[in-house]
Amino acid sequence: MMDLHTHTRFSDGTGYIRDNIAEAERKGLRIVGISDHIHFFTPHVLNSYLSLINQAKKESETIVLAGIEANILPEGVDITDDMRKRLDYVIASVHMYFNLGSHYKYLELVKTAIQDENVDIIGHFGNVFPYIGYPSIEDYKEIVNLAEEYGKGFEISARYRVPELDFIKLCIKRGVKLVFGSDAHQPKDVGNINWSLKAFKKAGGKKEDLLFSELL
Repeated sequence: MMDLHTHTRFSDGTGYIRDNIAEAERKGLRIVGISDHIHFFTPHVLNSYLSLINQAKKESETIVLAGIEANILPEGVDITDDMRKRLDYVIASVHMYFNLGSHYKYLELVKTAIQDENVDIIGHFGNVFPYIGYPSIEDYKEIVNLAEEYGKGFEISARYRVPELDFIKLCIKRGVKLVFGSDAHQPKDVGNINWSLKAFKKAGGKKEDLLFSELL
């Protein structure tokens, strides 16, 4: 199986890239993605990051993918064209605070990211809804339809236990791809995707509903 959302010491994680990969191997993952936070990178640091990942790709029995977690901001997603070309995938996530009742602001940010050609996956969609209010099913349909139009996927986050089951079902129905993510910040948590797997299966998901299914 896969875990495409893991962090290392290149951002706010505690382990090295090799530690995350070793844990993925130990747990029998088919794919592991390294997806450190974009705002920790300078061009020089990015070079080092990708060099280590590319070396690991040659040595590991687990498929290793080079990703990054970008931020969805009011002015757009903070990923450049040049950076995207060097990566296997980009997760875009909202890391902002909102007032109660302002879920519509969150959704507008997500819509912006969905329409960004450099973004592949929306990270931990809805993790703030318990605090700011839940959208309607019609709101969910609008988001999923837009994702279908622009070819974007969503993370099923084991850390935050999102998205809701109804949203996952909508994604599967519309052919919007899904991925599993632990959002691990320490090596021992890499591959802890049981909640994601259970939610995916409960929603009726099959292998072909996953992004990178051809590698599984």
